[in-house]
Amino acid sequence: MKNHKFFEKAIKRKRIFKGQAVDFWVDEVRLPNGKRAVREYLGHPGAVAVIPLVDASKQNPKILFVRQFRYPVNQLTYELPAGKLVKGENPVSCIHRELEEETGFKARSVKKLISFCPTSAFSNEVIHLYTAKGLSRGRFNPDEDEFIEPVVMTLQKALHKIKNGEIRDSKTIIGLLAFARWSSL
Repeated sequence: MKNHKFFEKAIKRKRIFKGQAVDFWVDEVRLPNGKRAVREYLGHPGAVAVIPLVDASKQNPKILFVRQFRYPVNQLTYELPAGKLVKGENPVSCIHRELEEETGFKARSVKKLISFCPTSAFSNEVIHLYTAKGLSRGRFNPDEDEFIEPVVMTLQKALHKIKNGEIRDSKTIIGLLAFARWSSL
């Protein structure tokens, strides 16, 4: 649904950097009032994240996270397992692939929770968030540049870590809050 009162139309697109994971674009656009403006943004193929339920008790489920160092923020983080979509890849296939690579577990079933834009002011990235149940051992196989550790914690402990600033990753915060609010397990 495009509301022409707000819609901006691309006049000229220029990719200024093509990376392995992201591209950077500078577009010239026509504004609704007819004037021109420049929009700089990060181009991203999209990603998935998953809430792997180790124990799906309704009171306080146990969730599998990954702990890793994130260079841009210079911190160890607790995050939901996640990964970038390969062009044309189905999000469910990506969930299964990333879950096993990053945690060493496979899921019997996955269920869509929400899709969201983590930083719509300067990126076109969309993250598709799922829950996963029926976990069984698979093959832990992180990428060669990933140094990660699977960690299990309860939903309540994770929510506490969000509140006290120990979990600051947007996909993890959005995922856990959406799960806590809307999931019927």
